[in-house]
Amino acid sequence: MGKLGKYILWIAVCAALSACGSLPRGAAIQAEIVKGADQPEADFAVYPVSKAFLPSLTEWPSTGERHYGWLSHSHGSNAQIIRAGDTLNVTIWDSSENSLLMAPGQRSTNLTDLRVSSTGSIFVPYVGKVRVADRTPDGARSLLQRQLEDVAPGAQVQLSMAEGRTNSVDLIGGVRSPGNVKMPDQDFSVLAAISAAGGVNDALTNPQVKLVRGHKTYRTSLSRLFDNPKLDTRLRGGDRIIVEKDERYFLSLGAAGNENQFSFNRDKVSALDALATIGGVNDARANPKGVLILREYPASALRAGQRGPRQQRVVFTIDLTTSDGLFSARNFFINSGDLVLATESPVSSIGVVAGLIGSAFSIINVATN
Repeated sequence: MGKLGKYILWIAVCAALSACGSLPRGAAIQAEIVKGADQPEADFAVYPVSKAFLPSLTEWPSTGERHYGWLSHSHGSNAQIIRAGDTLNVTIWDSSENSLLMAPGQRSTNLTDLRVSSTGSIFVPYVGKVRVADRTPDGARSLLQRQLEDVAPGAQVQLSMAEGRTNSVDLIGGVRSPGNVKMPDQDFSVLAAISAAGGVNDALTNPQVKLVRGHKTYRTSLSRLFDNPKLDTRLRGGDRIIVEKDERYFLSLGAAGNENQFSFNRDKVSALDALATIGGVNDARANPKGVLILREYPASALRAGQRGPRQQRVVFTIDLTTSDGLFSARNFFINSGDLVLATESPVSSIGVVAGLIGSAFSIINVATN
């Protein structure tokens, strides 16, 4: 092949490269993502994450999760309290020879499985209905003994109690031994119930505790209960407790160490935490000045009189090459559903072009030879 043929082949290779359009790469360049953000018709807003910007962000609404609230701790009685549905066993002792309550030769009689009615009462022979609800077992025993004085002046009463549904709670899931747990007293707390059920399953990531009371649901994390005893709320009979993994997640794409969906492993995940979780950014491809957090806010976040973004779609930019960028990334918290996008460095595109040109030269040399 002569020089003319080599020249024609070189022009053909260059034309082929120009026809390729976008070069092969694994992520967008930052300029491509934020292009047009300063235009009046833009449907997204861009905010650099900096020390000056963070105070404003704390006043914006959060996204990606429902807020349930939680109940603070309150102190209750250390004694058992009889409720409707509980079962009482009563033993009556009487040394009288002609006792109405005993058969000849007997000194005691047992009244077993006396279920407390919905009105809070039990039935005792020769006495009738006796209201025992809202009393301690010892208080109910004293009341029964007083009620029996007219029938058997010397009678002595013993009473034991078995808790029913209204004096127990249900541990539904997320613990080693789910089931119904009896409340030993009225100061029984959430952590005490979880402990009685064998503790939390080790497989759960950042366990969340859900308390269902009647038609209301409350939720918090187990770590918050550990850290703040004032949140270890007192239970009521009939409460249901569910321990489950943290359903919040964030995504990572682009020139990241790992492109995947990641669960929250703690209550608050900062941008630096997220970057460490995904394995950082790719040293050979990523632009450390162009780590982007993409988030979508609800329309309610744009209401007049409320602090919030200019647009529902927001791109936060993080520069990992400055001290302000790094410190600010530590104080910027990820919301559930956020996308962490590590953009491609323009230098890597130049490398791709150089590689293609080198390959083209090799092809031309082979063809020439």
